[in-house]
Amino acid sequence: MNIAKTKIVFFDIDGTLLKLGSTELSSKTKETLLKLQKNNIRICIATGRAPLTTPKFEGIDFDAIINFNGSYCLAGDVEIYKNPISTETVHKIISNATGIGRPIALASIDKIGANGCDQDLEDYFKIAHEPVPLESRFEDLSNSEIYQIMSGGRKEEYSSLLQGVTGAEITAWWSRAVDIIPVNGSKARGIQKILKYFNLKKEQALAFGDGNNDIAMLQSVGLGIAMGNATAEVKNMADVVCDSVENDGIYGFCMKYHLINKE
Repeated sequence: MNIAKTKIVFFDIDGTLLKLGSTELSSKTKETLLKLQKNNIRICIATGRAPLTTPKFEGIDFDAIINFNGSYCLAGDVEIYKNPISTETVHKIISNATGIGRPIALASIDKIGANGCDQDLEDYFKIAHEPVPLESRFEDLSNSEIYQIMSGGRKEEYSSLLQGVTGAEITAWWSRAVDIIPVNGSKARGIQKILKYFNLKKEQALAFGDGNNDIAMLQSVGLGIAMGNATAEVKNMADVVCDSVENDGIYGFCMKYHLINKE
């Protein structure tokens, strides 16, 4: 890929734009985002988070946002793509999770609600600085358009959570919890929709990520860049590895390849 021809860049949030546990961009990361846009390069978020928990950064207006690991995409106020999980599948997963003693949280476009809480689910929500929102009308929520299901879960529990399920799959970037998304959903699918909307080619796109749910994203663009703090699997599948989020890896990469310059 000719990096000089880059027209759009996709960023994961946790562990990529933000240090884990942080809510604010570093000054260099913010500088990078603003300079990319100044150089006519679009900037987009690609996250597993719901719209409700996607942070807004003062002074930064992203050109597009991919939520729910690719199942809901917006460019400004334009809804580009949506791909909810079927209600039948949602109910089956609820039953499976209940059978192994796992409470779950359901996420629609404008609401997140859980039928209980355990330590793994609580700690998962804490990463986004959010409490687990217990929902008294959980059954009603389960009958609405659900885009993602979140649960505590280790690898050995995956098969139990998805027993008898054909319409959904697990994507995970943390060892103690899972996001369950439509079987044909991924950040890569969201990126395809965004590229088509902006009339751009794969070869004009970069992506930065750190978690295993970013692998498909990194492989769906012209150059996939793993953060220095990424998992070993992500680094092995990426085209390039930059410095860690703690060391402003995005800034360093964009400076090195002249996507931005010092003023």
